Amino acid sequence: EVIIPKRGTETFISTIGQLDEGVELYKVTERIVNLELDDRAIMDLRTMASKLAYENAQPKDATLILISFRGIEPFNANDWNTDIDYSWYEIPKVGKLHMGFLEALRLGNREDIRSFCYHLQTEIVKEYEGIDKIDIRSLDMIAYHMVREKLRSLLEEHKNAKFIVTGHSLGGALAILFPIVLVIHEENKVMEKLLAVYTFGQPRVGNRQLGKFMEAHLDHPVPKYFRVVYCNDLVPRLPYDDKTFLYKHFGACLYYNSCYIEQRMEEEQNKTFFDIEQLIPEHANAVWELIRGLAMGCTHGQDYKEGWFSILVGVLGLAMPGVSAHCPTNYINSVRLGKSM
Repeated sequence: EVIIPKRGTETFISTIGQLDEGVELYKVTERIVNLELDDRAIMDLRTMASKLAYENAQPKDATLILISFRGIEPFNANDWNTDIDYSWYEIPKVGKLHMGFLEALRLGNREDIRSFCYHLQTEIVKEYEGIDKIDIRSLDMIAYHMVREKLRSLLEEHKNAKFIVTGHSLGGALAILFPIVLVIHEENKVMEKLLAVYTFGQPRVGNRQLGKFMEAHLDHPVPKYFRVVYCNDLVPRLPYDDKTFLYKHFGACLYYNSCYIEQRMEEEQNKTFFDIEQLIPEHANAVWELIRGLAMGCTHGQDYKEGWFSILVGVLGLAMPGVSAHCPTNYINSVRLGKSM
């Protein structure tokens, strides 16, 4: 008999959790007093939170508000279809946003394009007054609004608190989309409390105009948005950045190679992934990653030992290196073991 675990039950562990069972945070010898964006322990917290978002609800930490969006479930075809979707929704003076990610936040439905306008434009109630095809009451407490209202209440309760937004994969796209929509809605008081946005293996969410629109809100007075990309991870290379689709990343890229060496750059290497000249290096690197995974327990200690499921994914990576590189384990190890070039 095959038993499928159900989310919300005590025994539920996601596929991502099966890949990496670790839940302990990076160990530090000194107490963290100041929240520095490049502090490795704080960065580890963001990485672990992006992984735990796949699991059931975790205990809250009232001293720091951390919003983590869940990403792609590996065996959920709808999640993967969202990443490879190329549909746009354009907002005047803002830019073009990935329609699939907007739908994932329940900010509209492509079957009725006006629903995007309802959620993303200002003074929309007047615009839709008298139109009965959109049930405004059913649209009010969508995913985005629920997260925003919860954040507002926590910020009201904790006057001196700031918040961090994070997520892995599709969750990373939602993590950066959340402050974008806050800016569109002119939630200035909430945005003043934003400490940072860290995404891991995040796909592209919009065009170049969108990046320029958000620069003033995420780059000043200090950079607040960082994209962490591991080696040959396929997802950050989607949707395509070419003359046809015009999707563009923005924000600082923290790129880690397969030896966990960090480079800060504007764009990850091999941004299209499917270049023919990269085919052999990608598969050769997948062989190295499999060997590294088998040896991690011996070379770095039991905390880094990979389980059988993680090793199996490494074997599959010999055929699909860009998919196996997307595992959160690679991002956690990059943050914990990474060294600057």
